[in-house]
Order: sequence, then structure tokens, then C-alpha cells
Amino acid sequence: MVPAIWKLEVANALQSAVRRGRITTDYRDESLRDFERMPISADSDTDVHAWGTTVRLSDEFRLTVYDAAYLELAIRTRLPLATLDADLRRAARRVGVVLAG
Repeated sequence: MVPAIWKLEVANALQSAVRRGRITTDYRDESLRDFERMPISADSDTDVHAWGTTVRLSDEFRLTVYDAAYLELAIRTRLPLATLDADLRRAARRVGVVLAG
């Protein structure tokens, strides 16, 4: 389960890597096809919480609103959070969210 913004974030990260010459467009496209085959569900309620809980979490833990969306989803669904971001991991621990990996 991922916030509704996930596909845009993944596409943006891959597109930035193409522009910086880190990966080719073929690699980007292959990666997107790989992601499409994964059993990932986008949360349809991400936007419902964006201007409330998500913004408050962003304020409280000094996270980007995008990162706070992942934290909000993990709290609401009681699912583990998978992230390498140190600030997001720290915030998750403070609110009792289980970290994956």
C-alpha cells in the first residue's frame, strides 16, 4: 500500500536520473514495467488526509508533505513503513510505526 502520489514520485525520480545521465530511458521504461507488475495498491484516501493529518505530521516532525503522506498512511493502516529516509524513520519510531527491513 502506497500513497496516491507514489507513481508520480517514482516516475519523477527515474526521470531525474535520466536527465542527470545516471540511467537510460530504456532502463527507466523497464523499471516502470517492473513496478507495474508488483502487487502495489495505491491508497485512494491520501488526498482526504492531505490538508489535515498529513500537514500536521509534516509540521510536527519537520518532514516534507510527501514524506508525511507515507507516515500518515502507515499510521492509518497500521502497516509497516519501508523507507531509507532517516528523518522519516525517526518520526515513524516516535509514533510507534513499525519499520520494514
